[in-house]
Amino acid sequence: MRILSIDYGKRRTGIAVTDPLQIIANGLTTVETKELMTFLKDYFEKEAVERVVIGLPMQPNGQPSENAARVRSFAGQFRKTFPNMPLDFYDERFTSVIAHRAMIDGGMPMMKRRDKAIVDEISACIILQDYMQRKRQDL
Repeated sequence: MRILSIDYGKRRTGIAVTDPLQIIANGLTTVETKELMTFLKDYFEKEAVERVVIGLPMQPNGQPSENAARVRSFAGQFRKTFPNMPLDFYDERFTSVIAHRAMIDGGMPMMKRRDKAIVDEISACIILQDYMQRKRQDL
């Protein structure tokens, strides 16, 4: 079964998933946030997902950022809609910075790097990779 991660945003949400063996995290897509629940319902009908990881935006000092309340509100809606789907929060500090660095290091042209949808999808992938790495270290 897969693990799916969400980089929740006010307008757009990046989504990443693992392969069925949970070895590799891959960016899946970016969706308009208003369409997120519909997308997730469709995806869960087509793919076996074990759990969902959602990035929790924190400030560098460890305090929740202004978007944290929106993320928690979405998590509440998610739990009502998908009561049997485990949901974990994961600290997403610096994922956008890391995503931009990965795009630069990967040789992505500047115009593509300005596409916030790509940044959101890569950020979701970074959240998922970090989550999986932490999970392996805790074993």
